[in-house]
Amino acid sequence: MWKKELKVAKEAASAAGKILIRLFGRVIHVTKKGTIDLVTEADFQSEKTVIDIIRRYFPRDSVLSEEFGEHDRSSGRTWIIDPLDGTTNFVHGFPFFAVSIALEINGELVAGVVLNPFMTELFEAAKKTGAFLNSNPIAVSGTSNLEDSLLATGFPYDIQERADEVLNRFRKMVVVSQGIRRPGSAALDMCYVAAGRLDGFWEQGLKPWDTAAGKIIIEEAGGTLSTFRGEHYTPYQNSVVAANPFIHEAMLDAMNS
Repeated sequence: MWKKELKVAKEAASAAGKILIRLFGRVIHVTKKGTIDLVTEADFQSEKTVIDIIRRYFPRDSVLSEEFGEHDRSSGRTWIIDPLDGTTNFVHGFPFFAVSIALEINGELVAGVVLNPFMTELFEAAKKTGAFLNSNPIAVSGTSNLEDSLLATGFPYDIQERADEVLNRFRKMVVVSQGIRRPGSAALDMCYVAAGRLDGFWEQGLKPWDTAAGKIIIEEAGGTLSTFRGEHYTPYQNSVVAANPFIHEAMLDAMNS
């Protein structure tokens, strides 16, 4: 199932990725949606390309995208799109960014694709078919102790207003883990958990397009997701903890201690 949808998502991600590589290091117009929330012409060109390709094959499907917002969702099939996850990295020439595309049907994620065009790494998954990196199967790590774990996180765009809360949680996790990385792309962080490169990830203040594809990729790779409170996670919630199943509870315990 979902073979056509995955094929179209990969075609769209590849086309958008070519735009990002062409513009990488050449961005001229940068505007701010918030104090540290940037948007560039690369975001808009990439998003238009993704939407145009999806609508060519699925003209009746709905779209929820970062820059163009929400289109009619009455179809029951919604493509959730982040055309450039890691815009700040992109603007500064830091090569850790991605195109993220997911398909949600009647509230359930059924397929997801995340492409890092700079590293030519394509992560993908569909419901009950497993997760893959460049067509090779991937799985979460087997690390069983939090103190042996490499974790990742990100900071919300309103960190100036909640710095104490965010940094207190960061401090708790630093002292109980082997190390923490803050690469700057939630979609890729989640895929790195799925591939076993990271053992766990947490962040708050994310949007559906940041995590939708990553969620199904992690689940199909054998990982576990929840909110900070341990509740069932959907991309429409404000916090996420994603990890291999062996350290997930320990992460929750540590950050809520």
